[in-house]
This record gives sequence, structure tokens and C-alpha cells, in this order.
Amino acid sequence: MALSLGASSAEVFLSRAKDLTIEVSEQQVETMKLAEQQGLGIRILQNQRLGFSYSSAWSDSALDQLVSQAIENSRSTGEDKYNILPGPAEKYPEVALWDADTIQAPVEEKIDLAKNIEQAARKYDHRIKITERCAYSDSSYEVAVVNSLGVAGQFQGSYCGASAFVVAEDQGESQTGFSFQYQLKYQEIDPVFLGQEAAKKGVRMLGAKNIKTQEMTAVFDPYVATNFLGSISHALSAESVQKGKSRLAGKMNTRVASGLVTLIDDGAKEKGIMSSPFDGEGVPSQKTVLIDQGVLKGFLYNTYAAAKDGVKSTGNGIRGSYKGTPEIGTTNFYIEKGAVSQEDLLKKVTKGIYLTEVMGMHTANPISGDFSLGAAGLLIEHGELTQPVRGIAIAGNFFDLLSAIDAVGSDLTFFIGKGSPTLRIAKMTVSGS
Repeated sequence: MALSLGASSAEVFLSRAKDLTIEVSEQQVETMKLAEQQGLGIRILQNQRLGFSYSSAWSDSALDQLVSQAIENSRSTGEDKYNILPGPAEKYPEVALWDADTIQAPVEEKIDLAKNIEQAARKYDHRIKITERCAYSDSSYEVAVVNSLGVAGQFQGSYCGASAFVVAEDQGESQTGFSFQYQLKYQEIDPVFLGQEAAKKGVRMLGAKNIKTQEMTAVFDPYVATNFLGSISHALSAESVQKGKSRLAGKMNTRVASGLVTLIDDGAKEKGIMSSPFDGEGVPSQKTVLIDQGVLKGFLYNTYAAAKDGVKSTGNGIRGSYKGTPEIGTTNFYIEKGAVSQEDLLKKVTKGIYLTEVMGMHTANPISGDFSLGAAGLLIEHGELTQPVRGIAIAGNFFDLLSAIDAVGSDLTFFIGKGSPTLRIAKMTVSGS
């Protein structure tokens, strides 16, 4: 239809998803929500002008209007020779994304799973007094991409997750602990671990104090380290480089991080929550090594940015939904694990802080890399975690941090689409009272 109306090429992206959310507190279901959505987006090119429109209605009249609107929209955009669609791929990677148990397990069983998380937290320590939320969620989805150049791909997948937010109280003080876990397989969700982990984090922060400003070794918990990855990914986007908004522009094949750091984006990673056979425009997913032992080796591309640089897309044209066009984004984005256990990494710290939480990451500057964040954690004294600490702040630059890493743990942990092991920074100024 699009071609008959004058489009030189066209692409249709379709998606359908069903999401379940269950939240419990005090062993009672507080929220249970089942949501379904489906829709499609169409991109057309006409004289190198891009037109896009989307709809959640699939009737003949709705599709007529959808295509006509995309054609009309293209007349309001500028010509751009880099507006192209990808051609067909020889093959797509095989990625196991569907788990029948996730979909077929009874809702009653999923409610019990959320309740078991809360029970495990309460049993861990008598000081766990309040359950803010213990939850279970899952999603099943289908995606298809077809274009007039021969791309024709379809896949279905599912994933599930659970979380706990509880409050520990003692002598008038309260501290919150949390944990969450996402898996491709329903049977791999561990409610006892989740409950105990959240409770442990809350209890261990009771009695937290401030400290004086000082320079010390800083050890980043995997969760904290993944918070930094979100900002670092901006600098590794080819679009940021092309617009002069990346500190890494012009540094290909030069050292930009510690030799212990290897940073990867892998859209076809086994057991990866963000894995898929192809990206949002039908380009095969792949493993892209961005920083190899400290040396910058590549950037992330969608088809448009790749055309600008005369290279191939890395399969990072990501769509938030059918309502948007494929923008550059990460898939399974992680720092490769090292050879030392977290326990051994901590043992070599005479005086330091184990950072378990940072606040205000949204205020960090993704272009310059500068940040100033509130933080919390535990003091490290002669290799042991001791006094909990709150009301502190850390400041610096993401890129300087990457270069200052002097130990990488073997405990690579993923939080949905980002993962990191424990990281140690030799010296860092921690601001306190």
C-alpha cells in the first residue's frame, strides 16, 4: 500500500505484549494487574524523506489512514541521504527466549511466590517490621519486522521478575532494604534469596553514621556499578560521537579505561533479558566489544548512524515500543567479569568504603562525565565490612573512574539489561561531615 502511494521503500514493525503484575504486603494481595497491548508502526522513505506513523488499531480503515499519514508526514521532513532501510540478513542468531512455565504457571502460584518473598524477609530478622512491597511480574511478547527490501523477521519471548522492598526498624531508626531479580525462566526465580537479600540490606544499614571527608579506597557493589553504565553508554553511541557530544570521539584504538576493563554489548547473549534475534529494524543482533582491556574498539550503531560512517549497523536500533522509531540503545550491556572473588577483593582493602547505593544519578552529565552523587555503604576495615555509613557524597568523572579501576570481581551480576561485577577504585574522595 505504501509503495503504491509513492513511497520508495517502507517498513512495518508490529508488537504484541501481555504483562502481569502482582504486589503483596502483609500476606495480602494489594495489586494485581493484567495489561495487553498491540500496535504497529510504519516508516516510509520518499525522496530520502522519512515519514512515520503508528496505530493500535489494525482494521482496514485504520491501516489506510496509517499509511496515508506516514506518506503525508514525509512531506514535512528534510531530505537526508542517510535515511535508508536495512536489507535482508543471511541469518539471525538463535536465541532461546520463550519459557512455557512463565506463561502457564497458575496465577495463584505466582501470588504465593510473592508471599514467599515477604515471608523469607520477615523470618530473616525480627527487626524487619514493614513490607513496602513484594512483587512478581512477567511478560510475554511477539515482535515482527518486515520491509520492502526483503527483511522479514518474527520472534516471541517471555521473561519474569520479582522484587522486595522492606523496612528494618530498631530503637526508633528505620532503614530500607531492597532486592530484585529478572530471569528468562520462571523456575529460576528464587523467592527465599530475594526476601533474605532485601532484609539483609535493610538490617545491615541500621546504626548508619556519617564520616569525615577523607580519601579512601572505594568498592562499588555490582548494583551501583550498573548505575554508572547507563551514563557511560551515551558516550559509546555513534550518534553522540557524530554530534560531538561524546568524550570518546577521536579516541578509537586508544586507552580509555583500566586494562582490567572490557565493556561489551551483546544482543544475542544466552539468558540475556534484552536478547533478541534482531533489533528494532531487522538487523541481526550481535556481540560488540566496545572497550577491550581498556582500549576503545567500537561504538554502537543503528542503520542511520552506520550509513553516516560508512560501516555496518551493530544491531542497536532499539525501539521502546511500536510508537517510536529505532534509536541507538544498548541491549545486554556489561563489564566482563574478572578473576578475583568479591571476598578476596575486599580482603586487600585496609581502609575503604563499600558503596551499596548512590542517589541522583539523573543529575550526572553524560557528555562531560562529571557527577556528584549522594551515597551510602559500609566501611571496610582491614578487609572486613564494618560500620554502615549514610549522608556521604562522591564526586568525579565517569571516564576517570574507568581508568582508576584496580580490581574487577568475578561476580558479574545483571540488573535487567545492564551488568557488572564488583569494581574497586584505588583512591576516591568521600565527602562527609
